[in-house]
Order: sequence, then structure tokens, then C-alpha cells
Amino acid sequence: MPVNYTTPSPDQLHPVAGVRLGVTEAGIRKKDRKDLTLIALDAGANVAGVFTQNRFCAAPVTLCRERLAQASDMRALVINTGIANAGTGQPGMDAALATCAAVAETLGVAARQVLPFSTGVILELLPAERVIAGLDACQADLRADGWHNAAHAIMTTDTVAKAASRRIDIGGKTVTVTGMSKGAGMIRPNMATMLGFVATDAGIAASLLRQLVKDAADASFNCITVDGDTSTNDSFILIASGKSGLYIDAESAPEWPVLREAIIAVAIELAQAIVRDGEGATKFITVAVEGGKDKEECRKVAYAIGHSPLVKTAFFASDPNLGRIQAAVGYAGIDDLDVARTRIWLDDILVSENGGRAASYREEDGVRVMRQAEITVRVDLARGNAGATVWTCDLSYDYVKINADYRT
Repeated sequence: MPVNYTTPSPDQLHPVAGVRLGVTEAGIRKKDRKDLTLIALDAGANVAGVFTQNRFCAAPVTLCRERLAQASDMRALVINTGIANAGTGQPGMDAALATCAAVAETLGVAARQVLPFSTGVILELLPAERVIAGLDACQADLRADGWHNAAHAIMTTDTVAKAASRRIDIGGKTVTVTGMSKGAGMIRPNMATMLGFVATDAGIAASLLRQLVKDAADASFNCITVDGDTSTNDSFILIASGKSGLYIDAESAPEWPVLREAIIAVAIELAQAIVRDGEGATKFITVAVEGGKDKEECRKVAYAIGHSPLVKTAFFASDPNLGRIQAAVGYAGIDDLDVARTRIWLDDILVSENGGRAASYREEDGVRVMRQAEITVRVDLARGNAGATVWTCDLSYDYVKINADYRT
């Protein structure tokens, strides 16, 4: 079960004008489950995205990159679960192209305006014929309030669907931001290690949207880790339909900070939901590093803690074996770190100072905090004014079970 997370109800997910979603059971890998999603966009929408840095990226990632590098006026997204279509060579690209061509014919748009997304088992070819056969049912199901169903249809090992929504007033216009994500394992940033889709009915110029999707990813999906593995299919897409009547074409626009903040807030909620639903997770852990010379070295320390199997298993056991955190700080890669000045807290409990165990620390305090479902690790490097935050989870027996049985 996820840590303190419940999927929003359908009525909590506001429709985004100009965006319709439809799902169906295409039998892509398993029967009797919704595994195909079609998202149709009205003309005039702008789309931007960021993708995995894994060199073995999936065919859909390659195709999306190419198409978004050429234009932003996309009209459709097609998403399948079950088969990742990664590590499949030219046949995988052929399957992605055939899928896009079929979507284009179904919706009456150009093939270049269709973006494909796949998630699931790597090294298996996508059965394009099953995807294509399911498109008519997806089209028949297209609806503005389809976010709840779509969030369920893109799941793999997720135990719950992940979605978020905001409705705000900006410049006399009511603006909606709604999104969904999937992910529970192979979660490490660079890029996001998941699939994420966020849409707004605000109009945003293409160049501004491209920068915003990067900023939103850096503040959210690039701040999470479950197991330190970077997937082959990671994609985060931002859609601006322009149907609200609000249009922003420059960062200097007075409405921009409010809209930007709302979009990033939705992205953060979706990213944290992935960690809360990490495979086998029982604890949600915030790692906040401060006092660094720059953000990058703070991130190094945060990820050293967040990726450490020893740290994560100690959290699962509620065992305050906190020297493991100190060790992770030490091997994070800051060669000139003065450990005598570094301090570490577990929530509000000072654990380490002056290069060793804090004089005020008591084992019973550590046990109390470690038993909580949500825990904050705070590290002060005492080197400057930079900081960074990473969200992670513990590592349990169930993580091994889930991944040992993933294909079977």
C-alpha cells in the first residue's frame, strides 16, 4: 500500500478544455486490464517534453524527441502499458511508427502530430496490431473527464493510480492544471524515470513551454529515487491547450509566476506520489541537504543517502543505524568536505556533529522517529548557502518479490 497517498476521485480531477482521454483493454500483454490510452488535443495546443538519458532509450522516446524537436503543435498522444518497446531495434521503431500512423488516420490528423509512449517489459516488441485494433474503442471513449480512467490505464507495478489537479484564477481567467503519472520501480532521476502527463488550458508560447517542462521536471521528477535505476522509457509531457483565454508568451508577463507555480506544484505532487507508491515502500523519506557550495554537490549528498541500500533497509526495519547516513555523506564525492563541521538531523533530532555522534542524541529518540511513516533527514554541509531536496523511500522484502516476479 502507498505511504499516505490516495488516488483523487474522478470529480477532483478537473477537465482541461481542449484535451480528451479515452482508454480500452487491448490485450497488449495481459487480458482483462485497461492498457491503452488515447489523448486527443484540439488544434492550437502546444506540447513540450523531456525524456530519459538512458542510452538504451525506447523507440517511442526516440520518436517523441524527433517530433518535438521539429514542432510543438501535436494533436494526439497514444500510451500503452505492458510492453516497453525498448531494446527492440528497428522493428520497435517500425511498431511505433505504425501505431502513430493508425492514430493519425483514426483522428484525422498528421502522423507527425502523434506522440507514442510505452511502458512495461524491456526487450520485448510491442504488438502494434493489438494497439491498432484498440484505437477505435479508445476513440469512442474520448471524454474531457477521462483523467481518472487514464491514470489507471497507464499503471504497471503501481498499486494506485496517480493524478493531481488545480483550478486557479489568473488575470481574470479560470485556469485548470491536471495531470497523471505512473511509476513505482526503476525510479531515479535523469530524467524522471516514469511517465508523466500534465495539461493546462492556459496558452503558453512554445519556447516558454519548452523551458517550463525542464524547470518542472527539475523541481519534481528529477528529485525522486526509489532504487537508483534509470528506465529506458522515461517521459514527462506538458500540454498547453490555450482554451482558457489566457495566453502567455514571455516570463515578464504578470500572470506567469502564478501559472508556473501551479504547474510545478502538480508535477511535485505527481512525483511524490511515485515515491509514496515505490515498490514495496513503507516509508516516505525527505532528504534535505543545505549549506553546500552549489546545488549540484547538495544533490550528490542527497542521492548518496537516498540510493544507499544500507540506509534504505535500516529505514524499513525502523533501526536507527544512523552511521549509515553519515557514511553516505562521506562517500558522496565532496573531496574537501570538512566532516567536523557537518551536522545531520533525523527530523528534529540532532544525530551527528563535530565529526561524530551528537552528545545530545538518545537512541530512544532515533527509534521513535524511525518508526514514523514519514521521515526527514537533514544534512548541513556548512560550506555555503546552496541546498537541494530529494524524496525517496525505504527498501523492503516486497521490492525483491515484485521485481523477481515482474515478467512471470
